[in-house]
Amino acid sequence: MDLEELRKQIDQIDQKILKLLNDRADIVKDIALIKQKTHKEFHDPTREEQILMRLQKTNPGRFPSMAIRPVFREIISACLSLETPICVAYLGPEATFTHMAVMKKFGSSTKLISAKSIEAIFREVERERANYGVVPVENSSEGVVSHTLDMFISSDLKICAEIMLEIHHNLLSRSTNISDIEKLYSHPQAVAQSRAWLRDNLPSCQVMEVSSTAKAAEMACQDPKSGAIASELAANIYDLNIVQSRIEDMVHNYTRFLVIGKNLSAKTGRDKTSIIFSIKDSVGALYHMLEPFAERGINLTKIESRPTKKQPWEYIFFVDLIGHMDDERVKQALDSLKDQCIFLKVLGSYAIAETKDD
Repeated sequence: MDLEELRKQIDQIDQKILKLLNDRADIVKDIALIKQKTHKEFHDPTREEQILMRLQKTNPGRFPSMAIRPVFREIISACLSLETPICVAYLGPEATFTHMAVMKKFGSSTKLISAKSIEAIFREVERERANYGVVPVENSSEGVVSHTLDMFISSDLKICAEIMLEIHHNLLSRSTNISDIEKLYSHPQAVAQSRAWLRDNLPSCQVMEVSSTAKAAEMACQDPKSGAIASELAANIYDLNIVQSRIEDMVHNYTRFLVIGKNLSAKTGRDKTSIIFSIKDSVGALYHMLEPFAERGINLTKIESRPTKKQPWEYIFFVDLIGHMDDERVKQALDSLKDQCIFLKVLGSYAIAETKDD
């Protein structure tokens, strides 16, 4: 077949896809009516994750498996907007990495609330002005975001999902010449993650820390002698040149984000559970706290301590473990742990986020 004939076949397939998308949208509208009558939650994150996992697993052909999730994420997002657009609070302004994480998880049909702080994100969800919030919790090179962990101590919100976002930092400026840059703006985390590159390439540049990488880009666009460390999206939005791309020090630089909401997530079969607990200080106390998990073969993927801020040398421990809180062996371990704790809270069970390497 010649080129024109093949293009005609592509056009016919595209029309079939468009019809099927509209068929899907019609069914979504019917589902919305049933949910309204039965007073069910309009959004089911577990159901979404199961759809995406199934499609990736059953992909029968050449279409890249890596592309299935983002394509169907946009389809699901657009269909949900026919019911009620999901409202998500994030650490703004537009073009921050948190904003990019929201787009990755919820799609471009999402209604967004830009918040100025992590605490403000929690408040938007608690007061039901947003269905969900997205907050950064740790970076693969710089460690945990302490303020996010601290918020879980007092908040009743649950962790509904996690997002793993590969972070690429870029040097942005109105100028195209690195030698023109005398002042550099960025968020402290972005500066820390690019420290070696800055030392080697901009050793005498004045570095100014600001509230976000997007704010840095906004400030850099006002002065041709300044630059910003920010995302490619920020370069597009603020009309800046990418003077140097991928200046992060670590090749595999990921930030983990948590989706917070009011409801717990059901099992997907590939889950993680997050808990916090405090213990009385005594010899071997932490060792005994971890025994229930070791005895049942439960893998702990993270343990972090934070001071309680009530009494000196009292700590709260944050733990991530593989499994769902409804799994029998996880239930048994948590029951055993509870008997030994001063305080124990299950923050949520949720699907393990995929990375590019999975």
